[in-house]
Amino acid sequence: MPTQIKTQIKKTRKTALQFRAARIGALAACLSLALTGCAGLDTTAPSAVRAHGAPTAQAARLGPVDCGEVKCIALTFDAGPSENSARLLDILKDRQVPATFFLLGERHITAYPQLVRRMADEGHEVASHTWDHRILTELTPEEIRAELERPNAEIQRLTGRRPTLMRPPQGRTNDTVHEICRELGIAEVLWTVTAKDYTTEDPELIQRRVLDQAERDGIILLHDIYAGTVPAVPGIIDALKDRGYVFVTVPQLLAPGKAEPGKVYR
Repeated sequence: MPTQIKTQIKKTRKTALQFRAARIGALAACLSLALTGCAGLDTTAPSAVRAHGAPTAQAARLGPVDCGEVKCIALTFDAGPSENSARLLDILKDRQVPATFFLLGERHITAYPQLVRRMADEGHEVASHTWDHRILTELTPEEIRAELERPNAEIQRLTGRRPTLMRPPQGRTNDTVHEICRELGIAEVLWTVTAKDYTTEDPELIQRRVLDQAERDGIILLHDIYAGTVPAVPGIIDALKDRGYVFVTVPQLLAPGKAEPGKVYR
């Protein structure tokens, strides 16, 4: 084979390998973003919601502070209730901190109905994390609707109030999910701070990860199903209070505005 042809073949193979590597890298980057809930979605920030909100009467109803004036942050917990949730509720009550709970249905709401009632009774926002944590973007519209309707019906039965907020598993959502949420009167809530507490049982590491990322109007993602998370919560609360943060629920963070069904907030 002539040298010139050999050289050309090598160049072609090199280009193909470079293209393949770039494509794999891009796919990995997309997956990473999807898992953090930030994958190029059209999301709305709390400050933008507040700017177009109703008068102060609604703000007074939704919370004791004006997050346009003070430095607010929202503590949220996914995938409970669990055997850890009672202790977490004790901590939140002791420190007078409201939180937003995105609850799973199967093996969670059904296993701990008394904790769901307690969350609502103690002033926390009770929302949905779907029925059994199926990835919504991989489901048919009928399956998505079932994943969203079942936990809402059960939460309403237990608390007397139907949830208006939902967090999609792994933050994965798309136009079909948005449209069904709009039909069902649900808004989607992602996050700005994650401790990745599913990777560690070290409370100090979980606390450090949260504090490193915390900013005004932040939405902190934690899971009360993991052993290291609840022990990290007192330190997170105390440190952020020392920094001048006021803890609010997600609806309070948006007040006097209100989450609109079918939209995504973070």
